Amino acid sequence: MAIPTISSNKRAPEIVFFDLETNVPSKAGQKFWVLEFGAMVICSQKLVEIESYCTLIRPGDLSVVALKPGRSDGISRKAVANAPSFEEVAEKIFSILDGRIWAGHNIQRFDCVRIKAAFAEVGRPAPVPAGIIDSLGVLSEKFGKRAGNMKMASLATYFGLGEQKHRSLDDVRMNLEVLKHCATVLFLESSLPDLSNKNWQGTSNITTRSRSQVQNLPSCSIDRWQNTSSITTRSGSRGKFPCREETSRKSPPSTTFGYQRAVPYARQSLGKMTAGVRNFLCKAQNKPLNNLLKHSQTLFR
Repeated sequence: MAIPTISSNKRAPEIVFFDLETNVPSKAGQKFWVLEFGAMVICSQKLVEIESYCTLIRPGDLSVVALKPGRSDGISRKAVANAPSFEEVAEKIFSILDGRIWAGHNIQRFDCVRIKAAFAEVGRPAPVPAGIIDSLGVLSEKFGKRAGNMKMASLATYFGLGEQKHRSLDDVRMNLEVLKHCATVLFLESSLPDLSNKNWQGTSNITTRSRSQVQNLPSCSIDRWQNTSSITTRSGSRGKFPCREETSRKSPPSTTFGYQRAVPYARQSLGKMTAGVRNFLCKAQNKPLNNLLKHSQTLFR
């Protein structure tokens, strides 16, 4: 069910997050009984809690509730034995749900069906929602499968919100926190530049560290910076600055400035040249000076 469009001169209906805890039928023909109802009314503009309500509910058949629940904080038979029946709390539940936007995790397939069946069981008209927000469907479409199976427990673990308690009001509050976290992530992702788009560098709203470095360059280098292919950044990648003042102390001066003398020999041939000089001097001890200078030129070719 889609949320109805609200005109600007009308106040948006409040949102009620609710959750039901029921028995799990163990055999064919066994019915669902509502064991707990929890709800939190939320201001739709500020997402702050207006009121909350939670109650255990005694089922018509106590045998469907385990004597000892599987979880430490689960619902036991003793806990619901003295609780009010659904008929006794139906009016309160109706006042909380009727005319508001219903919200919850997987409520369309489970909670909405169970609540309508419970009202029909006691012969009362069921509350009617102004709209339904099923966070399972919304998050599966918008947030994707990054949190696994998208169950509430998986989403809570993904965001580090602790373990799901499977108690109505606790699950309602966790549901709202999960939605806030997901909405924040999606908002931030939509605000970041698309790194796969080559045109993102032209976005005026994004200021990179390399651009701030360029703005701080001395005047002698700004005119020439546009012809430079790269710049040294904080990440450690090195480039070429057009002024000597901007080059790294560990980097050699750029060859653009001054004259650089050619190296007459390769580094790996230094040992060979030294041995050649020693051998040449030994042989030239008794030769004239002109002959020595003539043959010395061969050492640096």
